[in-house]
Amino acid sequence: MKIKVALMFGGRSVEHEISIISALQAAQSINREKYDVIPVYISKSGEMYCGDRIGDIEAYKDIKSLIAESYTVAFARTEDRVAIIRTSPKLFQKPLVDYIDVAFPVVHGTNVEDGTAAGYLNMLGVPYVGCDVLSAALSMDKYAMKVIFRDHGIPVLDCAVIDSDDYLADEEAAIRAVEEKIGYPAIVKPVNLGSSVGISKADCREKLSEALEEAFLYAGRVLVERAVTNLTEVNCSVVGSAHKARPSVCERPVGSDEILSYEDKYLGGSKSAKGMASTKRVIPADISDEDTEKIRLLAVKAFKALGCSGVARIDFLIDNDSGEIYLNEINSIPGSLSFYLWEPAGVKYPELLDEVISLALERARENSKITYAFDTNVLSGVKLGGLKGAKGKA
Repeated sequence: MKIKVALMFGGRSVEHEISIISALQAAQSINREKYDVIPVYISKSGEMYCGDRIGDIEAYKDIKSLIAESYTVAFARTEDRVAIIRTSPKLFQKPLVDYIDVAFPVVHGTNVEDGTAAGYLNMLGVPYVGCDVLSAALSMDKYAMKVIFRDHGIPVLDCAVIDSDDYLADEEAAIRAVEEKIGYPAIVKPVNLGSSVGISKADCREKLSEALEEAFLYAGRVLVERAVTNLTEVNCSVVGSAHKARPSVCERPVGSDEILSYEDKYLGGSKSAKGMASTKRVIPADISDEDTEKIRLLAVKAFKALGCSGVARIDFLIDNDSGEIYLNEINSIPGSLSFYLWEPAGVKYPELLDEVISLALERARENSKITYAFDTNVLSGVKLGGLKGAKGKA
């Protein structure tokens, strides 16, 4: 009997379209002899859809029409199983779409990758691929991850965090604080976004103000860190769990700008739907063997430090002037699931997908051994009334 996989993608995120590409790439490569895939599209307004064309990349050229011919669904727990059900079944139409064995969220960005999807699936008690709630949230918050990495002895760049309310209350003070702590040039980025959205470089006060205004369009908190002016970007993927993980080969992405842009990452100079697989890159990265090994070890260390699971991509910066290596950020659900970093190591994409699904099922088996409830008679004598609270007298 095949394992039924709910492949989830889309969501209320500025990385919505990239999620569609990443997920449907995976759908094309997954072993159909072992897995029965049910594509579940999450619209930009948060509704979930199934339908005959939800798994067809061509259909997303006209999402409005696709939604019109599809139907809304929700996940529901029924005893010991999780089902996908129609939320508005037509006359004589059964609500049940199908039961699922595992969920596979291939989602990017806020409101999905940041632990939101993991929390939803965790509450339902369905096995799911990828990070749990905490590790997903930490991986998405660029400041929180830096704090964890620094505590584990992983080198990161110094940074300052600005809250939008503080910035609006006293723009001058906020900018002065950044200048005193970070200086110029500086990199400004939303604290919880990926795909280079809202990221810019500032080398003076005027540009810093403009960069902050841009970043605040996408997030309520903004991270400002020292810019490495003579740098080499190197990425490494990691697959596994917090207990056991291994690194891929390294890559050096090639960007047309000083900062690798959204277009560099996902369009690769064209409008082909290849996601991160279309980015210009050098594989393996043309760096020293010593730096390669150091980055691979740091990547695994970072993955475990956050308690990640599934497949992630960890991005590094090499300061070519000092030779120092800094961890830039971690992507808990990377574009194209970083399959292109595993193929050179002999791991084909279907094998990578099979491994992360197996990790999800293994985690579910481990969690099933944990006690989440115990018998108690605390409710037997409860009477609601008066001003007495649950923990004692008012």
